Amino acid sequence: MSARDVLIVQEVAPRDGFQIEPRFIETADKIALIDALSRAGFTRIEATSFVSPKAVPALRDAAEVLERIARCPGTIYVALVPNLKGAERALAAKADELNLVMSASETHNRANMGLTCEASLAAFARIVEAARGTGVRLNATVATAFGCPFEGAQAPERVLDLVNRYLALGVEGVTLADTTGMANPLQVRRLVARALSRIPAERLTLHFHNTRGLGLANVLAAREAGALRFDAALGGLGGCPFAPGATGNICTEDLVSMCHEMAIATGLDLDALIRLSRGLPALVGHDVPGQVAKAGRPCDLHAPPRTA
Repeated sequence: MSARDVLIVQEVAPRDGFQIEPRFIETADKIALIDALSRAGFTRIEATSFVSPKAVPALRDAAEVLERIARCPGTIYVALVPNLKGAERALAAKADELNLVMSASETHNRANMGLTCEASLAAFARIVEAARGTGVRLNATVATAFGCPFEGAQAPERVLDLVNRYLALGVEGVTLADTTGMANPLQVRRLVARALSRIPAERLTLHFHNTRGLGLANVLAAREAGALRFDAALGGLGGCPFAPGATGNICTEDLVSMCHEMAIATGLDLDALIRLSRGLPALVGHDVPGQVAKAGRPCDLHAPPRTA
């Protein structure tokens, strides 16, 4: 099987999905969901974020979540960290990978992180040093890579310069994030092709939101350019608390269903994902955007209506 026949999905609902929920998801429920996702075949799960509990109270139990999950061999459990203090907490809780985040947009970075971009990069250097020798992987995200709700389009040269600066710091992986769903397939294909001249496909992740209905189209465009790895959230949960108009991530089970129909391997149990997604409304207290869990798989046939 060639790389073109495979797509790697990183599940982000436990972090990106739950961070914006107004109702606190109980710690035991978070752990149960992560354990179920591990059993469904994910090799990468973004489990939580070590942010200030005052800023994001929904994830105030980050350390307990990471300490109590049943870790599956071969699965990488990722924690998002905003600063050195968060990184130190994540290292103590034995995260397998730290995901650092800053925005291509100065305005969004100040809103999201409370820092200039240069200050964020300086903080990244301190985190890289703290993680040195621990065996913990490092990934860095360029948020608003495809557009900012405050500034509009971001120059590709700006985004690619940040990719270069991340790699120069010693970060292993890079994520390009469409934080508020502003990307289109043509833009995605062009930027991803240029990014892949700087970083191998197995170390590049694409993070799309479906705010304007183009999430899966953007996945296909990125794949055409050579991308292999994508973030997605069960049920299409998620959104950035500090970005106006942000709505859910691309939906995991919708993405996996599309891949299965196109003979693209994911290694994931689609039936299990659909069952988990159908349980989300009871967990979060509202309907979720995912479509396959509502409509069923294309191969799920129905009896014809009775005729008189």
